[in-house]
Amino acid sequence: MRRIFAGIALLLILVSCENKKAKINPFAAITREVDSMLHRKKAVDTLNRETATEEEPKPIEADESFYDFIYSFASDDALQRQRIVFPLPYYNGDAPSRIERKDWKHDSLFITQDYYTLLLDKEEDLEKLGINELTSIQLEWIFIRSRKIKKYYFERVKGSWMLEAINLRPAEKGEGENFLDFYGRFASDSLFQCQRVRTPLKFFTADPDDDFSVLETTLDLNQWLAFKPELPSNKLTNINYGQENRDNSPTKILALKGIGNSFSNILYFQRRNGEWELYKFEDISM
Repeated sequence: MRRIFAGIALLLILVSCENKKAKINPFAAITREVDSMLHRKKAVDTLNRETATEEEPKPIEADESFYDFIYSFASDDALQRQRIVFPLPYYNGDAPSRIERKDWKHDSLFITQDYYTLLLDKEEDLEKLGINELTSIQLEWIFIRSRKIKKYYFERVKGSWMLEAINLRPAEKGEGENFLDFYGRFASDSLFQCQRVRTPLKFFTADPDDDFSVLETTLDLNQWLAFKPELPSNKLTNINYGQENRDNSPTKILALKGIGNSFSNILYFQRRNGEWELYKFEDISM
């Protein structure tokens, strides 16, 4: 009988010891700390992935064409902020500064106008417009009266166009009659304009009987005054895709392209005996 009670007592002591060991597990605190650490790391990783998804631009259909992209960039404030590298380097002449995201104001560029302009040196450059393989393009505002140029530098990064810098600088002055000075007066002074139109003026226009043909003829001065487009006299736009645009070039081409329509006028200028004149006009609007 004593042996039975002794056995029961021993069994109770062993069970009690096991329960105490379970309650005083020395690894419990470490386990909880590791679980907590892993949970925090998982939360941080998730947040980083979400932030990267929000900040890293993804190519869109408009990125395939710079012209489509720049329209979306100028009209969509959210897209515009996504496609700017902040803080954005801004150069006013030789004075550098940076624009923080919070200080950026939406820039509608030229899309509030009925058309934009392109300024080129050679006719061959017209054939290169809209090349989709380019990875670097500059959009320019040319301020005629102040003779300054504001240039936006766009780079295509992983298929997405990004604005990486803005530069405001004085326009260079070449030898002889400067084209910007000439054009500013040509666009705003009708008497001066008549003096600088070569007659007869070469004229190309769409054939009304054949959409795929162009008619070639000439205009006298009165006909030019009747057919000429309204010319911007304060500022011009230009999309520079890598073509030369030299101040001392003997020829300049000003293309007026409609925004959301088929308007297309091209003016061809040439410098003869040191003076600029309009020698050819093309109206192929549909």
